[in-house]
Amino acid sequence: MVQTLARAGCDVTLVLKAPVRTGRLVDPLRALPRVTVLSPHEEGLAGEGPMRPAEAAAVIARIDEREPFDLAVVRGRALAGQLAAGPLRGRLWTYLTDVPQSAAEFDGKARGDLRRIADASRLLLCQTEELRGFLEAAVPATAGKSVLFPPVVVLPDGLRPRAAGSPDGRLRLVYTGKFAPRWNTLEMTRLPALLRARGVDAELHMVGDKIHQEAGFAAPMKAALESGDGVVWHGGHPRAEAMRLTASGDVALSWRDMSMDTSLELSTKVLESGALGVPVVLNRNPMHERLFGADYPLFASSESDVVDALTLIGKNPELYELAAERCRTAAAGYSLDAAVRRMRGYLDTTFPAPRREGRLKVVVAGHDLKFFTKLLDHLRDRPDIEVRLDKWPALKTHDPERSLELVQWADVVICEWCGPNALWYARNKRPGQKLLVRLHRFELYSGWPLKLDIEAVDKVVCVSPHYASLTLETTGWPEDKVQVIPNWVDDEQFDRVKLPGARHHLGIIGIAPSRKRFDLALDVLEELRRDDPRYTLFVKSKLPWEYWWIWERPEERAHYEEVFRRVRRSPALAGGVVFDAYGRDVPAWLRRIGFVLSTSDDESFHLAPAEGMASGAVPALLPWPGADTVYDTRWIHATPGDMAASIAASVAEGRWEDDRETARAQVRAAYGLRVVEDAWVDLVFGVHSGNAEPSAGYVRLTDGKNDR
Repeated sequence: MVQTLARAGCDVTLVLKAPVRTGRLVDPLRALPRVTVLSPHEEGLAGEGPMRPAEAAAVIARIDEREPFDLAVVRGRALAGQLAAGPLRGRLWTYLTDVPQSAAEFDGKARGDLRRIADASRLLLCQTEELRGFLEAAVPATAGKSVLFPPVVVLPDGLRPRAAGSPDGRLRLVYTGKFAPRWNTLEMTRLPALLRARGVDAELHMVGDKIHQEAGFAAPMKAALESGDGVVWHGGHPRAEAMRLTASGDVALSWRDMSMDTSLELSTKVLESGALGVPVVLNRNPMHERLFGADYPLFASSESDVVDALTLIGKNPELYELAAERCRTAAAGYSLDAAVRRMRGYLDTTFPAPRREGRLKVVVAGHDLKFFTKLLDHLRDRPDIEVRLDKWPALKTHDPERSLELVQWADVVICEWCGPNALWYARNKRPGQKLLVRLHRFELYSGWPLKLDIEAVDKVVCVSPHYASLTLETTGWPEDKVQVIPNWVDDEQFDRVKLPGARHHLGIIGIAPSRKRFDLALDVLEELRRDDPRYTLFVKSKLPWEYWWIWERPEERAHYEEVFRRVRRSPALAGGVVFDAYGRDVPAWLRRIGFVLSTSDDESFHLAPAEGMASGAVPALLPWPGADTVYDTRWIHATPGDMAASIAASVAEGRWEDDRETARAQVRAAYGLRVVEDAWVDLVFGVHSGNAEPSAGYVRLTDGKNDR
């Protein structure tokens, strides 16, 4: 992490938790440019021994007072929990590793701790996609903040990987790390003798000096290290020497107790061995299968599995080379260069470059900002904009004194929703002050736009060309007052590896009220399952009876009673519809989805297909009014039957991969978060300078072209 941050352009201060007793790890870091290694114990800031979380949080806060940090990367749930309540709140980039990794372990305290940490963190760094998805489902507050920071493999200077080729002579096994029961290190010491009985001459080299002191383990482990048959114990060594010993081996061991098969973390030592060209024995789980391939020859879950696998590759050079190549290929994606590129992306997003000197004063006013969150974060992040909120407690309720104070302060006011907030600011704005209003579908038919003094407004922003046209038609406003800036899709958050079987999985997000036309989605599914029962419809939605205003209407209730009766009774639908809980973990849920459906009678934009496209799914829409102004017509189908035929053809003709890459490229260009953020920044600065048009136009999806 220190090397990555430094190479990404940061000045890094590493605060040490404990007194330095050996320079094995610290000395190489002290030698790096732009890195300061700070020992609170040497400076008299800490007492004796390793700092406990509360003490460490207090020490870090004191160091921050001297020269405030822009961001603080912290590892460890207990320490992060302490810092979450302190002055570094909002600047934390929390590296999550020591979290419960099963639903059974996730008690109320763990969930509460992680929610507070998520609320206080700007980013949550997760080692694996599996860990990120689990956290987002268990703790909704982590959704949207969780990003990947996989383990980083850095080979020491001068260390060369193992030469290619199968073992010549004795098979050298190697293990580096701690000695603990669940790491199967005692069982490993029996392998040389077991292999010899199979006709494979082998020896085991073990590197490390930390023996866990569990009763019944420590003494036998130490005895096996010192005098085990075929065991060579090298003791503790600096990381570079330990890796040199690994490179001199033929096979590395990372075989663990089966209780660890559900781990959501990825061993750095496994990747280091791969980078050194040394194949690894490890447990089979979905994460390892994705990384090494389901047919990797060195998966093992028991002692007999390990002996079988080592015997097989000891006698079959071609299998040994296959395993080594798989490990080299897997490790290549975890280089320091890859980590630096990833980190620079996060830094550029969090600390955007300024466009002007000084700070433009911007007020954002509204009762509900859920559709403006990412845009608000971006405006706040900018060094050339200062943002203050006028948060109305309700649609028609606010603090007039607070609003008047903000009117006197602001250069630009953004009203989220064209409601009473927009009417108030239009009446009370100062001469020369700029007013932007974002209008949603809800307000268009409410009557408020007709009461708005449009002459006091610089721009009304609509999310699609269709609703911009409806707004002009309904209000009679001048055309130059209305501008389209689409809804945003956090394309980076949705860009995740698909799970097996996704091409046969349909998804629909939100099925209430009845105008969402869940019944038409069922038509599509029935048509597909008549020929191929692998097609499944996944539904992520609150159910209609969870919305009181829907369920109290007799016609809505009748519609859903019929729909759910059909799901229960239709032979074609039997086992083909899965209902998933409503929640913020949509990016993780979309990993299993190959097609996202939009079967509504009407929508203003419908974000779900765009989110699906960003995830690498293919959108499939029925022609609700204005759909062709938001989405490419290739994804729009006249009837449910046509939609089913298109989906079946995409899969059967092998076009699904190409279709989904086309869709992903389209949504990034038109609705990607950075594109929409830039359009809003262009608008904010443009209206302030008197330029009515932003410098970057809105791009809509078209059939083969981008229109600006």
